[in-house]
Amino acid sequence: MERNTNIGLARFAHRARRLARRFCGAVLVLGFLGSPAWGAAVAKKIILDTDPGTDDAMALMLALNSPELDVRAITVVPGNVTARQGLENALRMISLANRCDIPVAGGAEHPLFQKLITAEFWHGKNGLANIELPASKCKADARFGPDLIIELVHASPHEITLVPVGPLTNIVLAIEKDPSIVPLVKEVILMGGSIKGGNVNAAAEANIYNDPEAAQVVFQAGWPVTMVGLDVGDKTLFSRKHLEQLGRTHGPVNDFIYGVTKFLVELSEKFGDSGTPMYDPLAVGVAIDAALVTAPAMHVDVETQGEFTRGETVANRRNEIERNVLRHFPDGDRYVIEGLDKVTPNAKVCVDVQAEKFLEMFVSRIQGK
Repeated sequence: MERNTNIGLARFAHRARRLARRFCGAVLVLGFLGSPAWGAAVAKKIILDTDPGTDDAMALMLALNSPELDVRAITVVPGNVTARQGLENALRMISLANRCDIPVAGGAEHPLFQKLITAEFWHGKNGLANIELPASKCKADARFGPDLIIELVHASPHEITLVPVGPLTNIVLAIEKDPSIVPLVKEVILMGGSIKGGNVNAAAEANIYNDPEAAQVVFQAGWPVTMVGLDVGDKTLFSRKHLEQLGRTHGPVNDFIYGVTKFLVELSEKFGDSGTPMYDPLAVGVAIDAALVTAPAMHVDVETQGEFTRGETVANRRNEIERNVLRHFPDGDRYVIEGLDKVTPNAKVCVDVQAEKFLEMFVSRIQGK
């Protein structure tokens, strides 16, 4: 059954505005006054929300092979592939990694208000570079993905980091059902967006484009958000050099990720690139070590109406806007600029990255070192 078909547009928009007003002030102050204590002895509890996907596969295996992270659940959202294919992919990968202890739950079956756009062109017919993994020994969790997110956040208040690396549909469905989770989430580190132009068109990045309404709610909800977008993902190119390094070692996960990266590197070379961008893995990398990126605070909105810009993440780099006031003059009314008003940042936007340090980390973790 489709679980998100009954959310009406008017009701949803009203709820989104109410949520943003309710939580924005308090949570943003908490989120941006200080940085998380990275590198602490206790592993960071994360929920990986994913649309598996080749780069999702790399992100998942990086997370599972990083002692800094405690993966509490994997929730599946449609995006790169359908919801059904994505759940099957996640279960096969978690089985390959011998981690059936981690709950894997399906979620939404389509974006909130538009048709799903899948990306087999970039990810292979099955989403995993056409690699057929063994049938999974793990079973899907019976809970609905957004319900599982709600349950785990309440079980560990202020401790869960959400790491969505696909469209943001599941995250919004969780907020819609239980707005009280917003101030209880430690932070949201999402792969999506761009402040320099898109990859599906001139303006929009794929994850945001696949559900712009959901993305707008996530950015305005009032929790600490870090946006790991194309601006830094495009700088982390996994090249032939890294592929050769990864191929020096072997094992089930190592060999699977080698096959995935080989597929992606060869595909990138067909389009004139020297390597494949590490979009989703970098979001996990930032969850491991925030010092990998430079991420100034900005106010981000998502365009949901534009004919050419739907899905664009519009970032206010200066965090201020002109104040225009309507004045009456003998020759007619007009607006007059009377000053600048500050706007409150709602996200840390990654603009630079220590690319080679991250790529070395990725190869080493997949090799089990």
